[in-house]
Amino acid sequence: MQKLFKQLTKNDDSWVAVFLSNSLIIVVLIVLFLILLPVGKKIISKVLTKTGNSKKIKPGRIKTLEKLLSNVYFYILFFILIIMIFDVLKIPIGPLLAGAGVVGLAIGFGAQGIVSDVVTGFFILLEWQLEIDDYVTIGSVDGIVEEVGLRTTKIRSFDGTLNYIPNRNITNVANHSRGNMRALVDFTVPRDKEIDRALAILEDVCAHFRNDIRFTDGPHLLGVQNLDASNAVLRIVGQTASGQQFQCERDIRKQIQLAFEKEQQQSKDQNEEG
Repeated sequence: MQKLFKQLTKNDDSWVAVFLSNSLIIVVLIVLFLILLPVGKKIISKVLTKTGNSKKIKPGRIKTLEKLLSNVYFYILFFILIIMIFDVLKIPIGPLLAGAGVVGLAIGFGAQGIVSDVVTGFFILLEWQLEIDDYVTIGSVDGIVEEVGLRTTKIRSFDGTLNYIPNRNITNVANHSRGNMRALVDFTVPRDKEIDRALAILEDVCAHFRNDIRFTDGPHLLGVQNLDASNAVLRIVGQTASGQQFQCERDIRKQIQLAFEKEQQQSKDQNEEG
């Protein structure tokens, strides 16, 4: 009896030693994972930034590649961590992979959407349809691209909403950030005003922006765009660098308002002098 008790005690001590040893190894592996993850991401960022600067690659494309490669790096590192933990715990990987294959086959028909997401995401990235910081419209969602992944794409709307769009639902992409964009401003004046004088003021406004580096062409005064019973619509159009069109339109409207206020003040002063 005493001999049996000593044997059990010995076995308990052995089990405790193995448990502590395995726990220590697992903690070390997790710490290494937490260290290697940010270090690897930083290396990826530096390499891509250096490559982008040397080869003059657009910043949006660099950000897209950085996000994608960082995600791939995380999954690979996480997979290696799990494999090593299984090895420490003496859990055989072969039977688990075989079981996973059977389960995967069983749920494969239900995972067709995920496969479609990945395939579509691959071709979106391959063809560079989207890049981070692009202004796009996808279906009923428009906004700025924040992330392009293999399974989902994240679009930040202008009201701050973050939209997660499965890649399989991306069937039509309108990218507003490729090439020059059009800045268009319509200005309505009453028909009882001197339209020729209004056109002259708008021409001066266009001349004011001709040296603005945001404009690649124009802006130009097209003239009277529309007439109705009481108003005339005058139109200004110019080509701007990608993403600058909205601010340029706001600046043109502001300058038009200032120009007409100045014109009204000058007419008022002339009437008072007369």
